Amino acid sequence: MRKRQKKPGKREIRSISLKKQTEKNKKQKTGLTKEEKKRLKELRMIKAENQKKRKPFTAQDTIPYKEIYKDGICRTDDNYYSKMVQFYDINYQLAQNDDKAAIFENYCEFLNSFDSSVEVQITFLNQQVNFDEYAKNIDIPEQDDCFNDIRKEYSDMLKMQLSKGNNGLVKTKYITFSIKADNLRNAKSRLERIEASVLNNFKVMGAMAEPLNGVERLKILHDVMNMDTKESFHFHYGMVAKTGLQTKDFIAPTGFDFRNDSYFRMGQTFGCVSYLQITSPELTDKLLADLLDLEENLIINMHLRPIDPKAAIKSLKSTLSNIQKMKIEEQKKAVRSGYDM
Repeated sequence: MRKRQKKPGKREIRSISLKKQTEKNKKQKTGLTKEEKKRLKELRMIKAENQKKRKPFTAQDTIPYKEIYKDGICRTDDNYYSKMVQFYDINYQLAQNDDKAAIFENYCEFLNSFDSSVEVQITFLNQQVNFDEYAKNIDIPEQDDCFNDIRKEYSDMLKMQLSKGNNGLVKTKYITFSIKADNLRNAKSRLERIEASVLNNFKVMGAMAEPLNGVERLKILHDVMNMDTKESFHFHYGMVAKTGLQTKDFIAPTGFDFRNDSYFRMGQTFGCVSYLQITSPELTDKLLADLLDLEENLIINMHLRPIDPKAAIKSLKSTLSNIQKMKIEEQKKAVRSGYDM
C-alpha cells in the first residue's frame, strides 16, 4: 500500500513562501539576466553610434575640435592631441642635383623619424588675403634720419610685386602631428619632444620653421572659414573669460551647407573636396609644385600614417601569399581549359 502524502502544515507553508521570497530577492540582487545584459550592451552601442552620427545644429558644432590651448596644443577628441609647426621654402628648384639628393635624403629621414603612434599631416595653403591688411606688414616705419624716402620706395615696390606676382595669394606651409594621450599633461611633454625633433630636422634641411601658439592656429582657421568677409581676426584668450564665449565663436563662419554631393558652402564661399590617388610607378618632384602654382584658393593636405615594421612585413607577406594563390588558381583554370599552364 502507498503511503498517503502528508499535507504541509501552516509552518511548512510559511517556510516554503519565505524560501521563495529569499530566492526572488537573490535574483534581484544579482541584477539582470544574461539576455537582458546583452540587450543593454546593444542599446548602449546604438546610443554611442547615434551620438557620433548626431548632426550638428550650429556652425560651431561643425568645427571638429574640443579645445585649443594658449600654447598651441589642440584637443580634437577626448584622448587625442595635436600641435602645429609652420615651415618655409628652401631653394630646391635652383639647387644642384647633388644638393637636391641630399635634401631628399634628409626629408626621407625626417618622415621616418615618426613612429607608428604619431599621425602627421602636411598642409599647403594658398589663400587670397585682404591686400590692405597684408600690406601693413610690408610698410617700413619711418625713423629720424634721411632715408625715409628710400624706405617708402622700397615698401611701394614690394606692394607692387605682391599685387602683380601672386595675384594677391599668400602661400603658407604647415605640418601637424597628433598623438593619443590619457591627459593634457602627458600629451604636452611628448608633443614638446616631437616638436623639438621636427624643428631640428627642418634646420638640417636648411628650412626655417617655428611652432604656432593657440592664437596663430585660430587665426588660420578663421581666415580659411571666412574667405567671403575677409575680416581681420581680433582675439586674445582674455576675451573668453570676459564674454563667456568659446574659441569657436570667434572663428566660425555664418553657416555651413553640405546638402549637395558635389560641393559645399561655407558662409558665401563655395568649395569642393577631391581625393587624389596616384597609381603611377614613378612620381616626379614637380607634381606638388605644379598644383601649388594654381592661382586659386587651395588647400592640399598630405596625410602620413607611419606603420609598425612588423605589421608592414606581415601585411606584405599576406599580400604575396594572396598573389601566389591567385596565380595557382589561374594556372589550374588554364589546365582545365586545355591551355598550357
